[in-house]
Amino acid sequence: MSKHANNELPKLPPNYDIESKRVLKQAISANRELAKLKGYCSLLPNDSILLSSIILKEASASSEIENIITTQDDLYKAIVAKQTNIDPNTKEVLNYRSALWLGYRQIKESNLLRINTILSIQEELEQNSAGFRKLPGTSLVNDRTGEVLYTPPDNERVILNLLSNLEKYIHQEDGTDPLIKMAIIHYQFESIHPFYDGNGRTGRIINVLYLVLKRLLDSPILFLSSYIIRNKSEYYRLLQDMHKNENWEEWIIYMLKAVEETAKETYGIISSIASLLDQTIDICKEKLPKTIYSKELVELLFIQPYTKIAYLVDAGIAERRTASKYLKELEAIGVLESFRLGKEIIYVNRPLYELLKK
Repeated sequence: MSKHANNELPKLPPNYDIESKRVLKQAISANRELAKLKGYCSLLPNDSILLSSIILKEASASSEIENIITTQDDLYKAIVAKQTNIDPNTKEVLNYRSALWLGYRQIKESNLLRINTILSIQEELEQNSAGFRKLPGTSLVNDRTGEVLYTPPDNERVILNLLSNLEKYIHQEDGTDPLIKMAIIHYQFESIHPFYDGNGRTGRIINVLYLVLKRLLDSPILFLSSYIIRNKSEYYRLLQDMHKNENWEEWIIYMLKAVEETAKETYGIISSIASLLDQTIDICKEKLPKTIYSKELVELLFIQPYTKIAYLVDAGIAERRTASKYLKELEAIGVLESFRLGKEIIYVNRPLYELLKK
């Protein structure tokens, strides 16, 4: 057992006034923007249009926090071409996406966010079944200086007890604003640091799943990773301050601001996608033969920027030869661009690609 391991990490709920005037004021702003985001989702006719794009952006951003860097282009090509020789960073980001979907499905089926679900998410992320930490030796270290910043609990029984307490707190109806609870849950999970790898990414998935669980969102579309990247030093400074001084007010306000700003950014993306979709529908109505145009066809081009013949076939829009004709017609009127990837012809919705790249 490590001499400095935090085996005395306090259980939840915190023994502090977590609903100060400053916190409650910020919670009102964050809840308002989150409610607006939930309403904005109705602008898009098909949930898949937003979910596929937003989740991939989040998977990339959340992985970037852990210095796992890939490009949107590599991600889309890996998905559309079903490549087997995907580079390790791209594979990790795609694992993040599948882990998020796994957690979301389990939440919707059970209406619970249990430790077993969190374990399943981490296993999907890391593609192993190492489970919870059983051995000491884990420390969070400053990459630049080598200084040990924090040593999480290293006793298996303590870790399991803290996780059991966290699960109980997640489902406890105690009247606390759910966004404030999300901030507390996030801190506690990061402090328990229950896995050998993947704690940060698992913790960020828990954030959005908790919002779905509390029905503040219908689907997992609010992700805080881009905010954390922009304010990374502050995030880690506040985590350190929590470990040393339990400065709950500043930590919770930071997380609430993250929700508020990210909600604004996300409904900006939704609005832009909806506008681009409408413009594309108008172009296709005007320029495509009536035998080819359908709303379902255009919407399919917005589920992700890259598409191919098989996607139209799988969606039941057309058989293979006809699907090929449809995509060539869409390229001829300037809606799509084609390129060869291996043995396949891939079509890209360039305006959507550029929009999501921002």
